[in-house]
Amino acid sequence: MFDAVKPVSRADIDAAQRRLQGLALVSPLVDCDAAPAGKSVSLKLENLQPIGSFKIRPVGNAILSKARADLDRGIYTTSSGNSALGVAWMARRLGIAATAVVPANAPAGKLQKLRHLGAHIDMRSNEEWWQAIEAGVLTDQEGLYIDAVRDAASLAGDATIGLEVLEQSPDVEAILVPFGGGALACGIACAVRNLNPTVKVIACELASAHPLKAAFDVGAPVKTPHDPGFVSGVGYGCVLPEMWPLASSVIHSVVIVSLTEVAAAIRIMAERNKIVAEGAGAISVAAALSGRYQESKVCAVVSGGNLDSQMLTTILQGHVPG
Repeated sequence: MFDAVKPVSRADIDAAQRRLQGLALVSPLVDCDAAPAGKSVSLKLENLQPIGSFKIRPVGNAILSKARADLDRGIYTTSSGNSALGVAWMARRLGIAATAVVPANAPAGKLQKLRHLGAHIDMRSNEEWWQAIEAGVLTDQEGLYIDAVRDAASLAGDATIGLEVLEQSPDVEAILVPFGGGALACGIACAVRNLNPTVKVIACELASAHPLKAAFDVGAPVKTPHDPGFVSGVGYGCVLPEMWPLASSVIHSVVIVSLTEVAAAIRIMAERNKIVAEGAGAISVAAALSGRYQESKVCAVVSGGNLDSQMLTTILQGHVPG
């Protein structure tokens, strides 16, 4: 069992930013012309990172914070795709072995990328996979476990996005962030609290899978029914208990969106901004376009772009993938 995750300091975030130089892009911030009336929406394009996801930041910083002797035993992680891609990409860069422990419903496109990077894929039932995430270890795996959520170095890596947003848009009033394990939203919130605590961090979830909203409603993590549909990497059955104290203190509110709104956001970004976002990466954009928040100038973090081509085709034709 993990201890409760603590906020990371400005010094931790600055150190992560230095480690990630030459590894992670300073991703661009672009305008979205589909913003609701009276609102200004910008998009932080983390889908343009080398692995197509922001996960290069937490995973990269976590791995580079470890002793080389420990890394040489090999590394592994439990992930529905993007954290595993980060681990596999870093492992190839460092010349070490990597294993991705994935759920049975892991997207085919992400599995293909993992194989291309040379990672060993260990597929488990969804239940066993989630139990491994909760435990943070698998006794039948060799090597060093890389946790992209609860490791302080991972949180500091996520926080570097917050630093960039505040530099690129000094007058932003709120940052909308997809909520999966919670580290992305909490890390960005740590940066915001250090630099400009008036900026709100708003978590974004699905109407059909919203563990954080459920936890906020009752004041504690609670198991909830969850059906994230075509969206992977978010909408688990419960907020990790060790993330709750931090999430409940630094996240301002939650905006809920439908799968139909997520698909529409993906289509809008593809048609107007010429970028591809995966489902999780588009949740924040769907929330920004919904206008269901008080602030006027907001930034939506597009956390990833690893979307299967068949899903993209379905969405561009005006449908919601089954």
